[in-house]
Amino acid sequence: MQLIDTHVHLNFDVFTPDMEAIRSRWHAAGVIALVHSCVEPAEFASIQALAQQFPELSFAVGLHPLDANKWTPEMALEIKTLASNNAKVVAIGEMGLDFYKADNSELQRHVFTEQLAIAEYLNLPVIIHCRDAAVQMRELLAGKNRQVRGVMHCWSGTPEETQWFLDLGFYISFSGIVTFKNAKTIHESAKMVPSDRLLIETDCPFLSPVPKRGERRNEPAYVRYVADQVAHLRGETVEAIAAQTTQNACKLFGLSLPGM
Repeated sequence: MQLIDTHVHLNFDVFTPDMEAIRSRWHAAGVIALVHSCVEPAEFASIQALAQQFPELSFAVGLHPLDANKWTPEMALEIKTLASNNAKVVAIGEMGLDFYKADNSELQRHVFTEQLAIAEYLNLPVIIHCRDAAVQMRELLAGKNRQVRGVMHCWSGTPEETQWFLDLGFYISFSGIVTFKNAKTIHESAKMVPSDRLLIETDCPFLSPVPKRGERRNEPAYVRYVADQVAHLRGETVEAIAAQTTQNACKLFGLSLPGM
């Protein structure tokens, strides 16, 4: 069985002491590829180093909405240049809107639309972070006849909101939250996503899934538990979920894997 973890943050210090052991565990779990997300372009060098160390790792470059105050016109050029000059860059992001505690919603909208333009120009998919902002996100993605594709990562929206983004052509990715007993709304969303738009992720080191929820550090090997739960919710085998989500990840991010 082969799995792809479509959203990791392995450059965080919490992984430094035992990275090779972590890699051994993701191989043992069947994880054959990973997509590393980016919080801000200053991370690019550390992420690139990991991609050189681990051939199965591809990555993105972008600015997280909670760091929108770091945006400058020069950063737009920086993101475009970094993405253009490295073949292992497969997406722009993570980017998006986070209004959970934000007092800079207009700035977030501006930074998001600037990065959408970069993705469109480079014909790369986007990795979207959306928290308490589904209505505004829908408006921005539907506006101006945008030709952008991508994934709603670590999705926690309602079935109605899920359908909004499916209608816009987006993939939906579920994280360890889908394993939580009380995440009933997310369970319903996981049941309704068409098979060819479904992705799975860990968002490690955050959001360790059940039965590892008590562990403070999540890791790529645990994406298997996400696959197990999604399979259970949908009444499918974990092998079928693994095969479909691997195929979907390859299609969205342009990943080339042996035998595919």
